[in-house]
Amino acid sequence: MSERLFTPRFFVMCGYSFTVFLSAFQLLPTAPFHILALGGGPSAAGLFLGILTYASALSAPVTGTMSDRIGARRVLLIASVAITAFSIAYAVIPDYRVMLALVFVHGVFWSGLLTASAAYMTNILPESRRAEGIAYWGLSTIAAIAVAPSIGFWVFQFGWPALCLETAALNAVMAAIAWSLPSQKIATVPAGQRSGRLIEWRVLVLSFTLFLYSFGYGGITSFTALYADANGTRPKGIYLTALALIILVTRPLSGRLGDRFGYRRVFLPCLVLITVGLACLVFGGTRFWLVTSAIIFGAGFGTAYPVFASYVMRHVGPDRRGAAFGAILACFDTGIGTGSTSMGWIIGRYGFASAFGTAAALSAFAVPYFLLADRLLRNRATENSTRAAADLTDRAP
Repeated sequence: MSERLFTPRFFVMCGYSFTVFLSAFQLLPTAPFHILALGGGPSAAGLFLGILTYASALSAPVTGTMSDRIGARRVLLIASVAITAFSIAYAVIPDYRVMLALVFVHGVFWSGLLTASAAYMTNILPESRRAEGIAYWGLSTIAAIAVAPSIGFWVFQFGWPALCLETAALNAVMAAIAWSLPSQKIATVPAGQRSGRLIEWRVLVLSFTLFLYSFGYGGITSFTALYADANGTRPKGIYLTALALIILVTRPLSGRLGDRFGYRRVFLPCLVLITVGLACLVFGGTRFWLVTSAIIFGAGFGTAYPVFASYVMRHVGPDRRGAAFGAILACFDTGIGTGSTSMGWIIGRYGFASAFGTAAALSAFAVPYFLLADRLLRNRATENSTRAAADLTDRAP
């Protein structure tokens, strides 16, 4: 545990991620209002985030592999420049349908940015403190998300073009930071061991665990404020505020526990906490149940991702880290998008309690699914290693 974690490059990457999310989360909550102003309906307004999320999820396995093949720094630079151009284009597009078409392409570059930054950061973290490093790095995005919407709505008062140009300026800063990063050597492996696959299927199968619990997170981000309002609870944003505070407090400490005591040992209780936290919302939307749920859910959710990612990285070679993060992001983002859209329909038909009960039930399957998938994948890896060793023995003179 004595290996150095906080290096200059670590802080530069934290600054990069903070700028990324500071820009994105000014644009995302204000774009629906602009779409409505252009004549789009509520469904069209909701599609902006939905299309971005699904485009990111679908393309992440491929863009992750690209960062392995051409270098994470190069992908970061390309994605930053492209997103700068998108921000400028949004300022002048007069038709919301063109905006929705463009945001799909935006989502592809967004996934490249996320997977490449994760791969670059993983490469500079000491292996013995990987979960702790990912946890601290994640705090930069949480801090940005905490302040970005308020800044975005303030700038939006001066007009949509002003907001777009301000986010474009931030994206240009992102590109400058990416340009300043030193290149990392592209990992090479012997020709006989090189993978030609675009998608890291083993990680994708295991990462379906994240889909099962991020489904509930999609509902929490979209509907807890409405749930509070329906129950007369004030402030309406109390859930998300409490959730952010709990994650800020618990994430660094729990990441350290994962490095010290084992990632599986920490990850499995996190899944239980997530389920219990979602189940609390079935009992009501009063302040007591909202805060109780936020504390329990936040303790599990804030810890689950860094320890899961660290567990996966132990079984993935340096030449496949981008592809692995792409698979993780695909399942995580798909879960959030599906949860947000599906739970909205359930709430409309059956109410809030049924929607959060559905999310809790789905999350409860995460523990048995992870245990089964992990066992099957490890058994298959063992069989492949045994078979490869036998082939080498047969070929020996």
